[in-house]
Amino acid sequence: MQFEVWAPQAERVTLHCEGATRALARVTGRAGWWAGEAEASDGARYGFALDDGPVLPDPRSRRLPDGPDGLSAVVDHDLYAWRTDGAGQGLPGAVLYELHVGTYTREGTLDAAAAHLGELAELGVTHVELMPLCPMPGRHGWGYDGVAPWAVHEPYGGPEALKRFVDAAHELGLGVVLDVVHNHLGPSGNHLGAFGPYFTDTARTPWGDAVNLDAPGSDEVRDYFVGSALAWLRDYRLDGLRLDAVHELRDRRALPFLEELSAAVDALAQELGRPLFLIGESDLADPRLVTPREEGGTGLHGQWNDDVHHAVHAAVTGERQGYYEDFARAPMAALAKTLTHGFFHDGTYSTFRGRHHGRPVDRARMPAHRFVAATQTHDQVGNRARGERLAALAAPGLLACAAALVLTGPATPMLFMGEEWAASTPWQYFTDHTDPALADAVRKGRRREFAAHGWAEADVPDPQDPATRERSCLDRSERTVGEHARVLAWYRELIALRRERADLRDPDLAAVRVAFDEAGRWIAYRRGDVRVAVNLSEVPVSIPLGRPVARVLAAWERVEGAGAEGVLTVPPHSCVIAEAP
Repeated sequence: MQFEVWAPQAERVTLHCEGATRALARVTGRAGWWAGEAEASDGARYGFALDDGPVLPDPRSRRLPDGPDGLSAVVDHDLYAWRTDGAGQGLPGAVLYELHVGTYTREGTLDAAAAHLGELAELGVTHVELMPLCPMPGRHGWGYDGVAPWAVHEPYGGPEALKRFVDAAHELGLGVVLDVVHNHLGPSGNHLGAFGPYFTDTARTPWGDAVNLDAPGSDEVRDYFVGSALAWLRDYRLDGLRLDAVHELRDRRALPFLEELSAAVDALAQELGRPLFLIGESDLADPRLVTPREEGGTGLHGQWNDDVHHAVHAAVTGERQGYYEDFARAPMAALAKTLTHGFFHDGTYSTFRGRHHGRPVDRARMPAHRFVAATQTHDQVGNRARGERLAALAAPGLLACAAALVLTGPATPMLFMGEEWAASTPWQYFTDHTDPALADAVRKGRRREFAAHGWAEADVPDPQDPATRERSCLDRSERTVGEHARVLAWYRELIALRRERADLRDPDLAAVRVAFDEAGRWIAYRRGDVRVAVNLSEVPVSIPLGRPVARVLAAWERVEGAGAEGVLTVPPHSCVIAEAP
C-alpha cells in the first residue's frame, strides 16, 4: 500500500512498518511530501523516522492502538460492513443530545453507550452529539486534549466501535454529530511539530501556541484539518460536526479557514447526497458565522448560543457572578430578548468583558434553527468548581420551566446527558495525564483558578483522582425513581410536542411575541397558535395570553380553569403550554 507524509523540513524520511524499514522519496510537484509503498494490511503497525530520529506515529493516523506515543495502525475502512446507508437529517427541526462516552456509562466505551441508544430514541431527540473522541493521554478525560484528529481513542473502542455506534444510531433514526477541536492540540503525545509548521508562535490561545492557519506552511495545515473533518463525515458516516471554540482560531487570511471548511462540507454533502452540517461554538455573538457564504458570511449551519443558557440560568438560579451579571439584572427581560432576537449581547455593553459585545441578528433573514440553545452543557456544568448540574441548584418545578423555555423556544434545543431525568451526579473536570509534571500543573492550575473566586482548595476536586471521573458517571437507576422519573416524563412530553406542533419548530424569530413581568417573575410567549406561560415565582400568577385558551397541551402542575377569558392562572414554579383557537 502507499504511505505518504508531509515533512517539509526533513532531509530524509524512513518508513518503519511491521519490523521492516524503507526510505521514502520526495513527491514531485508536492512540496514537502514524501511517499513510498510497502506491504501492509488492516492493523499493520507503522511510523516515520525523520532524519534518523525516533520513530513517530503518522500525523494522519487512523488508529493509535497503544496511545498517542505508540505506532500508528493501518485502517481499511472498506472492511466494515455497514448495515445502514447513513442518510440522516439536517439541522432544521433537530433536538440534539450532548454525550460524553467516558461517563455516559461506567464502562466508558462506545459499545456500552450504544446499548442505551434506544432510550434516546424513545426520549425523542434526533441527534447524539458526541464529545471529542480523538486519542488523548491515559484513559479518561474530557477529550479536548486530543492529539490525533484523524483517529478514535482506543479505550473507547477505536474506529470499529465508532462505526458500530453510528450504525446503531442510524438504525434507530438518530443522527450522530462529533465534537472536533481545531484550535489546539493537547501537549502530551503531540508530535505534529516534529513534522512541520503545524503551530505558530505568532499567536497564542488559552491552551498554548495556535494552530498555523495563516503563516508559512498554513496551506498544508488547513488541508490537514479540512481533510480530517471530511474523513469523519465520509468514513464514519457522521451527520455533522461541532467545532470547538472557533473564536480561538487565529486566522488573518482573506479566505477564512471556517469558510473553506464549510464549502468543503457542503460539497461533500452534495457528493454523498445527504445533509451534513457544521455547528460552531463561538463567544463572539456574531451572526456572520452562520450567514450563508453567498451572502457574505462564513457559512456554518449553526452555532451555540450561550446567551440563552445564561438568561435561563440567571432567571432560574438567581446567580449573578461573572458573565451572569448582565442577565441577572432583569432576567425576564433577558429571556424575552433571547427568545426574540437570538443574542442578548448584540452590540450592548457587557459588564463581564468591560466593553460592548456582539452584533444584531437580522431577524427577517436569519432562521432561528441556526442557533443552538441549552439549559446545560459540558462547559457550563463541568467548569463550575464542583461540577454541579442545574438539578443541584434549582427545584424540580424550576427545572421543568427551564426545559420548557428551551424546548418550546425558536432555537435548536440541545440537552446535556442526564438532564432529562434531573441526574443527581455532578459532571466534574477530570484528566488522566501520564506526564506527572503536566498532571501536577493541571491540578494546581485548577485550584488556583477557583481560589481566586473564593473557593477553598479542598472543595475543588482533583482532576487526576480517578474518583473525580467516577463521581461524574451517570446513575441510570435514577431514571425510574420519584422526581427523576417525573422530570424524564416531562422531557419526553415536551420533545413530542415540539415534534408534533409545527408552530414550535417555526424558525421565524420575528414571529415570536413575548410578554413578561419582571417583578412577578413570569414570562409568556406566542409561537403561532401555541402559547407558553412560565411562572418562576413562588406564588400563583395570572398571566394574560391575549386570546382564550382552547386546550392545555402540557403543564408541569395542574391548571385550574382553561383560561377561557384569555388569562391563565399558573401555579408557582410551573409552566403551561396551551393552544389558542
